[in-house]
Amino acid sequence: MKTLVAPSILSADFSRLGEEIKKIEKAGADWVHIDVMDGNFVPNLTFGAPVVKKIRGITKMFFDCHLMVEHPETYFEDFKNAGADLICVHVEATKHLHRAVESIHALGLKAGVALNPATSLAVLEEILPYVDLVLVMSVNPGFGGQSFIASSVKKIAQLKQMLKAKKSLALIEVDGGVNDKNVGELKQAGADVIVAGSYVYGAKDVGQAVRSLKI
Repeated sequence: MKTLVAPSILSADFSRLGEEIKKIEKAGADWVHIDVMDGNFVPNLTFGAPVVKKIRGITKMFFDCHLMVEHPETYFEDFKNAGADLICVHVEATKHLHRAVESIHALGLKAGVALNPATSLAVLEEILPYVDLVLVMSVNPGFGGQSFIASSVKKIAQLKQMLKAKKSLALIEVDGGVNDKNVGELKQAGADVIVAGSYVYGAKDVGQAVRSLKI
């Protein structure tokens, strides 16, 4: 399949969020990556379902909602009603991961699971057959603009082999410090969905930045 590019609006100018989303849509991005933070699971606070509902009205792009929150189950229905297409939860944030994934599917949405850099792939063994996407964090979640953790490449390659062994069609997404310098090795390792925030929104030419992640 082709590589999907999902710019993170965490790095967008919030004072003109609608324009910022239109900018990446025009540039050829595939998904909108929406980083939801609660100030507890990660040391930062961003936006919730009401903001997602507002921006849903301006684009038909795929909404990839990454919940970096404690007790994510509390918010599934809110994000469904706001227009999410996929909800991704952290394995570290819920005690009942299978139940969480099934709850997302029951709402008619795609379900993903995310791993922090220090979390072993071993925790995915039982959940892989049930998910549509696995998000490998290549920085510690909570802030944009961090440096890429190089060992993430090996982690993605190992995950790719796990998915093959399970005969799973789940996509591999990578988020954190991704740019035109490291995207090639990430795709070679098996990444299907590329999240990039500061690299895309900090570029002089957003279109060129998006295209450089698809090459």
